[in-house]
Amino acid sequence: MTPVELSGTVLRAVRRAVDEGELSVTVPGRAVVTPPGPGGCGDYATNIALQLARPAGRPPLQVAEVLLPYLLAADAVTDVVVTGPGFLNISLRSGSPAALVEEILRRGKWYGHVHGPDAQPLVPLHAPHEVRAVVVMDATARILRSHGAFVRTNCEAPLQPEWTDILGVRVDSHGPSATPGGLSLRPVPAAPVDPLPLGRDAARWALLHPALHDRPRLTDDHLVQRESNPLFRVRYAHARTRALRRNAADLGFAAEPGDVPDARALENALADHLRVLTQAASHRTPDRLARHLVTVADAVAPLLPTVLPRGDEKPSAAHRARLALAEAAGAVLAGGLSLLGIDAPQHL
Repeated sequence: MTPVELSGTVLRAVRRAVDEGELSVTVPGRAVVTPPGPGGCGDYATNIALQLARPAGRPPLQVAEVLLPYLLAADAVTDVVVTGPGFLNISLRSGSPAALVEEILRRGKWYGHVHGPDAQPLVPLHAPHEVRAVVVMDATARILRSHGAFVRTNCEAPLQPEWTDILGVRVDSHGPSATPGGLSLRPVPAAPVDPLPLGRDAARWALLHPALHDRPRLTDDHLVQRESNPLFRVRYAHARTRALRRNAADLGFAAEPGDVPDARALENALADHLRVLTQAASHRTPDRLARHLVTVADAVAPLLPTVLPRGDEKPSAAHRARLALAEAAGAVLAGGLSLLGIDAPQHL
C-alpha cells in the first residue's frame, strides 16, 4: 500500500466513524501520512486525530481511539498504535499472506533476525544482583544480538552458580558498570520466592512474561499442562505444528503457501512479528515478545484441526496452504522461545 492509498484508507476510517455517529466533523480532503517520528512505530504515522480534535470538540487521544478500530478493519493494516498526544502509528501487511509465509518458512526460526553493519556500536547492559534483573538482561541481550548488535552484559556481583546452571544465564563481567552510557535494567524484583524449583523454562517464562513494572508470580501454575498456562499454550502450539508436519509427510504431502480463508488473525500476528522484535530490542522489553508468542499460539489453535485430510479425503491445495501457515507459526514460536532462552520441544 502506497502512502497515497493509505491516506485514502485513513479518510475512509474517518468517514465510517462519522457515519456511525462516533465523530461529528467534516471529512477532510486529505490525510497526511509520514514515516513515524521519534517514539513512533510501525510503517507510517498520521496526525489525523490531532487535525480533527478541535472541530470534533474532543481531545486528540479520544479521536484517535475512535478511529483505531476502523483502521484495524482495513485489509492491509495489521496493527495500529496510538502514541504521543494522539498520533496513529500504522503497520501494514508486507505483500501477500502467502509471500509472508514463504519468507518465514525460508528463514525458519531465524525469521526476524537481522544483520547490522560490520562495525556495530557497543550496547552495554548492566543489572543488579537480582535474579529477575539478570534473566531480563540475558533475554534482552539475546534479542539485541539477533538484531546485529554487539552487546556486553555486566552484573554488579558474581552470579550465583545455580543461576547459570539452572537458568542458563551468563554475563560478560561483574562489578560496577564501567561503560559510559550503559543501560541498567531494573525490573520489579521477583517476590521472595526461589524461582529455581520451577526449572529453566518455567522459571524464565515466569520472570519474563509480565511487564517489567509488574511483580512476577513464581508459582507451580507455570508447570501445569493446561490452557490456563500461557507457556503451555505456546509450547503446545509449537509441538502441534511439528507433529502436523510429520503426519503430513506420512500422508505424502508437504507445505505450499497459498490462500487460507478465515486465518486473518494468525496472518496478522505473523506479520506483526518483525515489529514486536524491533520494539522488544529498542525498548529493552523481552516481555513484549513473550506476550506476542501467546497471541500467535492462540491464533494458530483454530487452524490446527483443519490441516490434515479427514477420512477418505485427499490432500488438496487448501491442506498444503494450511500446513504452510501452521509451519510458519511454529517457526515464529520456536524462534521467539529461543530468544527468551526457553526450549521449544518437538513433542509435548
